[in-house]
Amino acid sequence: MGYEALVVVALVLHAGFLAYLAVGGYLAWWWPRTIWLHLITAAWGVTVVAASLTCPLTTLERWARAGAGQSVPDAGFIDRYLTGVIYPEDHLWTARIVLGVVVVVSWTGFVMRWRRRRAQQRASISGQAATYR
Repeated sequence: MGYEALVVVALVLHAGFLAYLAVGGYLAWWWPRTIWLHLITAAWGVTVVAASLTCPLTTLERWARAGAGQSVPDAGFIDRYLTGVIYPEDHLWTARIVLGVVVVVSWTGFVMRWRRRRAQQRASISGQAATYR
């Protein structure tokens, strides 16, 4: 029973990681301190793709499946659950590029909002200083 639960945990974490990769930059618009977590998440995603690494969550899932007596798939999470379902099989690189654009747009919006917030804070501080003179 424990190994089956660990398989589910690994799958849920994988899905959560990928969802956060897609929308985490937008979440940082409202919670600016989370941008650092998103930068780390994006760096890890790029590293896994660029270096053709096996994700540790995939390794965990395979280990747990073996421990549970289940068949151990050769393909990773994305190949099994997203490719051919969310996007056509022959468009993996297109999906990666679209995800990259989504992330860059979120970061651009984050920087624009951050600059606007800073300008408003400066204006507010300047206005307060003028009233005390």
